[in-house]
Amino acid sequence: MAKAKSFELKKKLAKALTQNRRIPVFVIARTKRGVVRNPKARHWRTRKLKIKTR
Repeated sequence: MAKAKSFELKKKLAKALTQNRRIPVFVIARTKRGVVRNPKARHWRTRKLKIKTR
């Protein structure tokens, strides 16, 4: 990420980046495919983050 962003904005973007990952394989195996996909999964082009910038 560029340095021109504020630290608070960087923190929010980093959290959104970690939330956008897939569910681990061991979770899928443990729940016997009860949990397969991440409901919070977001595509960078279609669904945007609602983060206010200056």
